[in-house]
Amino acid sequence: MSAPTFPSGSVLGYPRIGPRRELKKAVESFWAGRTAADELEATASALRVAAAKRLVDLGLDASSGAVPGSFSYYDQVLDVVALLGAVPSRFASLTDEKGALDLAGYFTVARGAGEDAPLEMTKWFDTNYHYLVPEISESTPFRFADDRIVRQFVEAKDAGVVTRPVVVGPVTFLALSKAADDSAPGFSPLSRLADVLPVYVELLRALAAAGAPWVQLDEPALVSDSIDVPAAEVHAAVTEAYRVLASELAVGSERPAILVGAPFGGLQGEHDGLALLAATDVEAISLDLVKGAVPAGPVAGLADKTVVAGVVDGHNVWRADLAAKLALVEGLSGLGAGAVTVGTSTSLLHVPHDVEDEDWTTGAIDVRLRDWLAFADQKVGEVAVLARALTEGRDAVGAEIEASRAAVASRAEASGVVVPAVRERAAALTEGDFSRGDYAERAAAQQATLNLPLLPTTTIGSFPQTPEIRRARALNVKGELSDADYTTAMQDEIRRVVELQEQIGLDVLVHGEPERNDMVQYFAENLDGFAVTANGWVQSYGSRCVRPPILWGDVTRPAPITVDWSTFTASLTEKPVKGMLTGPVTILAWSFVRDDQPLGDTANQVGLALRDEIADLEAAGIGIIQVDEPALRELLPLRRADQAAYLDWSVSSFRLATAGVVAETQIHTHLCYSEFGEVIGAIDGLDADVTSVEAARSRMEIVPELAEAGYARGIGPGVYDIHSPRVPSTEEVTDLLELAVKSIDPRLVWVNPDCGLKTRRYEETVASLENLVSATNAVRAQLG
Repeated sequence: MSAPTFPSGSVLGYPRIGPRRELKKAVESFWAGRTAADELEATASALRVAAAKRLVDLGLDASSGAVPGSFSYYDQVLDVVALLGAVPSRFASLTDEKGALDLAGYFTVARGAGEDAPLEMTKWFDTNYHYLVPEISESTPFRFADDRIVRQFVEAKDAGVVTRPVVVGPVTFLALSKAADDSAPGFSPLSRLADVLPVYVELLRALAAAGAPWVQLDEPALVSDSIDVPAAEVHAAVTEAYRVLASELAVGSERPAILVGAPFGGLQGEHDGLALLAATDVEAISLDLVKGAVPAGPVAGLADKTVVAGVVDGHNVWRADLAAKLALVEGLSGLGAGAVTVGTSTSLLHVPHDVEDEDWTTGAIDVRLRDWLAFADQKVGEVAVLARALTEGRDAVGAEIEASRAAVASRAEASGVVVPAVRERAAALTEGDFSRGDYAERAAAQQATLNLPLLPTTTIGSFPQTPEIRRARALNVKGELSDADYTTAMQDEIRRVVELQEQIGLDVLVHGEPERNDMVQYFAENLDGFAVTANGWVQSYGSRCVRPPILWGDVTRPAPITVDWSTFTASLTEKPVKGMLTGPVTILAWSFVRDDQPLGDTANQVGLALRDEIADLEAAGIGIIQVDEPALRELLPLRRADQAAYLDWSVSSFRLATAGVVAETQIHTHLCYSEFGEVIGAIDGLDADVTSVEAARSRMEIVPELAEAGYARGIGPGVYDIHSPRVPSTEEVTDLLELAVKSIDPRLVWVNPDCGLKTRRYEETVASLENLVSATNAVRAQLG
């Protein structure tokens, strides 16, 4: 049977949280016990069907697999864990006799329960999306345990839309997995490929039987040099995987046609991923032509394949220049492909739903941006226009092409995009603006000033955001609570948080950040050059959603942002208080950033604004200032050849922000939920006096790496995983802290949670912090 024709336009995925975060609310209601599993299933089903029909209305074909079936209740990698029944042994009791998890079990693996820690969490390639890391050993069972993917295809088909199921490919799944604790030394999860492939075969057979014309298997491991598995092993595994899945199964009768997606970068690299895939019997290959370049051609093996040109940016929000994108598509003619169609560079999971969800009449967001932006729905429209240009000719979409050209030109010429004073200040920077004095001298001066005990205890910054805090903020935004009354409410909360920290016995206090809706959005609202949406929600992990700001112009700080909150907090206690800022790299990583100048230039603009804020905090008597950079590893380019340049500008922007302080001022930074091993040099290069890092879920995995690298400044490896609702016992925290002080000089070790406490409840927060302090006292006693 011949392969079906791939649609002329498609997208690699679509937001799954719902335009008004309906999935988030339904999932959290289920977690809280307010609704039953069947109610959650019904809500999710309605969202899936509505999304499929919406994509058809936006211009995707309803009958050819153009509409992606990319839904997940929590995480697409966890979905493959459930598909395979590859549940860690500590959660084996949650599965039935077939190895399947019900919804409650699925969420327990993600979030943990009691003494059972959840799967580790880390960043999905170079995005701000977090995935759950599978734990695989030599004995992990694999079977076709969950047919949810098939049932969701049938659900959409019954509703009149033939979707294209989207699944993380077997090679990427295993390459991103970690060896379970009971594995033998040197065990690689990728060595289990031959055991995983039969389950994928069963899935493909089931989808074919259900009538699926296409399936999408995502293999972004092909575009990265930054995973633990060598590229040569990844490529050998891809060759074997698609021999089994494509060559050995007859398309149509035994499997759907296969589209392999390779988002987040170019397939060119140390090994030629495009040539590798072209040599397999898959029917279509998607190229990311936003992060990757147009390949040189022709490429052997493409004559019987479709190349899906990912020219519409799935990772940023700017409206496309359709003429330029069409030229990119046309530039693929030399590859020798059987057909070229149009798609997105990545899944649209990473952008909000719809520009038109914003209220453009209030002035809350600059109305000029309406014509400059393209969210998920607008990007689907761009794909549909480009597809029409391919099938009907450029003249058929002349009006749409001209409109895009005018919008791009309007943005380039708008006031505020270029601010001469900002450019002049950045151009005048010297080497001295990026450097502080000798660390040993700084450390001595800081200890003399702060007089901190061995193993100082602190938190990362935020405390739980209660319903009362959120209600006060919402009323203030609506104008129903005056600024003065709002400030009083926040000060009352700060006073409560300070008293609580003193009762618990923490050594360095924070104000709890009640006034901050989000660690990036809050600063974006107070810096010129940014816009903030009302409904631009994007999934970060699980039910956690954020509204990334939009950085569209040159950045300036019109007034101090945090000084009043920090000085008020310091007036309530004799203990040291940390001022809390978000660093330039993280502000860029967690915003939708302008694409009309190098990122390093934009980072320095943000760094200068933060430098001014730090100077004002220091002048106000705040002696400890934390500049969070949890996204430092996140933006690291996936190809090693590109990493040095990134690390240079990212480290420099942090140093630009922090290098203006005196020796007595202690600079902290914080990094979380990334694999840090390959950026230890950059962490050292930040030259922070104290660095706190996520370490609880990985059981201090980074500590020996820091010791081996000779890291010799303050370090706070997290001892309490805040992304799980469970309360770690004193014994558990003690064990982690003992691991830390075995590898690192105890005089350098700080004790803190993995991350901020904003998403936690006070009951679990207080219990966890009390255990943290008890554990610290126990280890202090051991150390004498």
